[in-house]
Amino acid sequence: MTTPFDPARQQASTVCLPPGHWATVLDCLCDHFKAIDRGQWQDRFARGRVLDAEGRPVAADLPYRRGMRLHYFREVLNEKPIPVQEQILYMDDHLVVADKPHFLPVTPTGEYVEHTLLRRLIRRLDNPHLVPLHRIDRHTAGLVLFSANPQSRSAYQRLFPERRIDKRYQAIAAALPQHAFPLVHRSRLVHGEPFFRMHEVAGADNSETLAEVLEKNGDLWRYGLSPVTGKTHQLRVHMAALGAAICNDPFYPQLVNEEDDYQKPLKLLAQRLSFEDPLTGEARSFESRLNLDW
Repeated sequence: MTTPFDPARQQASTVCLPPGHWATVLDCLCDHFKAIDRGQWQDRFARGRVLDAEGRPVAADLPYRRGMRLHYFREVLNEKPIPVQEQILYMDDHLVVADKPHFLPVTPTGEYVEHTLLRRLIRRLDNPHLVPLHRIDRHTAGLVLFSANPQSRSAYQRLFPERRIDKRYQAIAAALPQHAFPLVHRSRLVHGEPFFRMHEVAGADNSETLAEVLEKNGDLWRYGLSPVTGKTHQLRVHMAALGAAICNDPFYPQLVNEEDDYQKPLKLLAQRLSFEDPLTGEARSFESRLNLDW
């Protein structure tokens, strides 16, 4: 007897078919995901990598129906390996805390699927229920907190939007002797061009960062950064706005279209996470074992 794929276990993506006049689900998916050619979709259908809402493989010629819910498995042909290694710092029945190296994405995105922190940990721990409770950039190193148990997940997820978790970062950037520290930088951040870059605009503030100086080394300073809010690339944009873009930042203040240089990582580290455990009331604090060198 053949057991159908379990979308949860295989970390499938889900799509609800949009309105349209396609004859088959294959036609719809090809038109909706234009970056994936028809041959790739046909191959996925043939290998049972497109499922219905109950997790059963469907045929490519299945008639299209608006709102139909399908699961599919993201795949990247000839995915490029990322030669870095994560560390597990802590794990129990509810949480996994990992130290993510620079360049490794947290979750599947773009050209990365198998070489992501989430996929690596799922395989390593044989736990398909792992879900990241927050994200840090691919270029940023440091702590990432995962939920390991669906039953307790919501309690830990609420820590972030309710701002009941203290996040501390370190960064190395140019000296800013013209500013008095510690300082608070607030601004309004919105998506710009390309879509993955953020920029500051006029309007009500939606981001806030506390910055302090931890160490001075000539023209470079080590900063302690505490984000009050959690906007995309917030720390990177705020430091660039202050006049000290974080060392080796390929996005700010200018976009640099170059291959990853593993000898020049972004000098940004998610260094500490502290919170009161919502299940036990215990004070919890985790620190990265990684360091930013000069």
